[in-house]
Amino acid sequence: MKMRKALVPFLCFLCAAPALLPAQSTAAEIETLLASAALTNAQVSRFVLEAAGQAAFADPMDAFGFVMERGWLPANSSADNPARLDGVSLLFMRSFDLRGGLLFTATGSAHFAYREMEYKGIIHGRVSPGQRVSGETLLYLTGRLLDLVGEPEYE
Repeated sequence: MKMRKALVPFLCFLCAAPALLPAQSTAAEIETLLASAALTNAQVSRFVLEAAGQAAFADPMDAFGFVMERGWLPANSSADNPARLDGVSLLFMRSFDLRGGLLFTATGSAHFAYREMEYKGIIHGRVSPGQRVSGETLLYLTGRLLDLVGEPEYE
């Protein structure tokens, strides 16, 4: 009888354990992002694609390949190079399918994607297009963009 009483909680734990693993994994990934002073293009690609609902990749290199095939990062980007704010702006504009002004529409360049993100109020303050993107900055920009996309004008 004692064994049966002990077995029930153990079986409940075994059934519930797989449901807890993704939450712990996501929390660990967020902690890793926050601790990073400069993210790579591959890390940014994986995170932004998931945030935009475009695709989910376990490997950041696969996410980077997906992004580069579509031209969502500047052509001279490398997976292991630090992500720059202008390139991340282009990735945001493309992956969230955001419309831009005349110059962005005509050129599709990272520079004008950065300017569009400034104009939309997602990027503000004393920053430059060539600035490296930290995990904290990426999470902040993603949150601001998700708030913007949720507004009636963008739905």
